[in-house]
Amino acid sequence: MATDTAARRGLLDRFFVRGSVADIAEITPRMRQIRLAVAAGVSWIPGQQIRVRVRGGLRTYSIWSGSGGELELCVLDHGDGPGTQWARGLRAGDEVQFRKPEGRFVVVPSAEYHLFAGEETASVAFGPMLGALPSSASVYGAIEVADETDRLPLPRSAELTWQYRGPGVSAASSAGLVEAVRVLDLPDLPGVAYLAGEARTCQAIRAHLVQERGWPRRSVLVKPFWTPGKRGME
Repeated sequence: MATDTAARRGLLDRFFVRGSVADIAEITPRMRQIRLAVAAGVSWIPGQQIRVRVRGGLRTYSIWSGSGGELELCVLDHGDGPGTQWARGLRAGDEVQFRKPEGRFVVVPSAEYHLFAGEETASVAFGPMLGALPSSASVYGAIEVADETDRLPLPRSAELTWQYRGPGVSAASSAGLVEAVRVLDLPDLPGVAYLAGEARTCQAIRAHLVQERGWPRRSVLVKPFWTPGKRGME
């Protein structure tokens, strides 16, 4: 039995990084900030994610911040799925297993300007991306949240439009967020857009940019995290 356990642990170590919970804080009433102590060699690029091993499989979370042997995640407390249950049950000192940081949803330094659009789940990825931009970069954006209490402390927040859909209202297929992007006073030439969050809303915003504003599709980067009734999305 001991041999089987050691073999299983060795197999997990081939595919997962081990960390431990250093601290847990409520960054907003619905957003839990989880600080992990990890090996100093774990590196990441703003906008990337990790896949965390939870009961029922893997759950993907954008990295909020991290340096010097620490990574911070912000997990939205909503619903009652495996990821939410995992985050609610964490305590300081608990072991966490995750895949190395990955993903190509990162800022394009050569962009003429940068457009960000998404809701609460997207703002976790947007925070470090905005922070990575030089102060000279032109930024536009529309971020939708339920109400002011759901706003994360994003860099360059004053340059973003904040859309409030109301408590208890679903973020799926958000016509309000699409309209908030539609009325943005953007330059005539396209920049690079970063769309993240609920899949159908991302699709609608991309359609607006491509069909109504004439942006090339390659200038619109999309990262769908979720949509109602579908599992396995990032």
